[in-house]
Amino acid sequence: MNPSKLIGGLALALVATAAAAQYPTKPVTIVVPFAAGGPTDTVARSVGQAMEKSLGANVIIENKPGAGGTIAIADIARSPADGYRVLVHHIGMATAPSLYRKLPFDPLKDLDYVGLINDVPMTLLVRSTLPVNNVKELAAYAKQNKDKTTLANAGIGAASHLCGLLFQQAIETDLTTVPYKGTAPAITDLIGGQVDILCDQTTNTTEQIKAGKVKALALTAPKRLDSLKDLPTSAEAGLPGFELSIWHGMYAPKNTPKPVLDKLVAALQVALKDPALNKRFADLGATTVTPDRQTPDALGKHLKSEIDKWAPIIKKAGIYAD
Repeated sequence: MNPSKLIGGLALALVATAAAAQYPTKPVTIVVPFAAGGPTDTVARSVGQAMEKSLGANVIIENKPGAGGTIAIADIARSPADGYRVLVHHIGMATAPSLYRKLPFDPLKDLDYVGLINDVPMTLLVRSTLPVNNVKELAAYAKQNKDKTTLANAGIGAASHLCGLLFQQAIETDLTTVPYKGTAPAITDLIGGQVDILCDQTTNTTEQIKAGKVKALALTAPKRLDSLKDLPTSAEAGLPGFELSIWHGMYAPKNTPKPVLDKLVAALQVALKDPALNKRFADLGATTVTPDRQTPDALGKHLKSEIDKWAPIIKKAGIYAD
């Protein structure tokens, strides 16, 4: 090898090592694949705020909605692997390989894992003026009015889209779906009466339910939540098997230097011990994952198992995006 090239390579390595040791020296950006105000945005902002102290830097949220979150994932996969741009995403990371025929990334190969964050059940909501008061009445109404009953979602691959698929399968009725670029605009139209049904995460619906702006009919969890004690589970409401838990994880570009990745992992784990963050999650019906699930390895294994789980469900539904 040319001595000058060897020296140049060593110099670059030393610079990279020094930069990693000093990380972070500027704000860290968390990219969110959906619009501001949605459930994933709420999780990312809460986590980012809790990470700032241990990370020793400000955390900025950048919303990058579109294509069911795949635009944001591709952005992170292409970003410099320096720890200054990371991603918080939900179960959509696991469904994208089955939903999209062509993806500019491989979630199992093109990202580094920081850790799992939380588990979130879903709530089945209808507009306040819809003439139903429980799941049985909703199923009957949907069957009788399937051509004009609208089911909103936050876009293909979003949690609300997956929940909508399961709901339609459960009542054996196909409804008119209305996709949005995020949960916030979808729930705004639900409150305004422009759409009839929405199934989405408690992180974004709990406050709307408590305020009486929408009717909540069921929780897609095996047991009731303290924050929504009067809301029956799907099994209690008459739809056994209609259960879905959404999870969130944090990712970094592939080949992020280990010292940088270690700092991100440590900052996330410290954040997940924050009493204020845990109270915030609990108030919204979410559960912080246990310490053994907060590791990069745990996120990687969980992502692989979720990809395997959802592939046959999506294939059976025949839902694909270009």
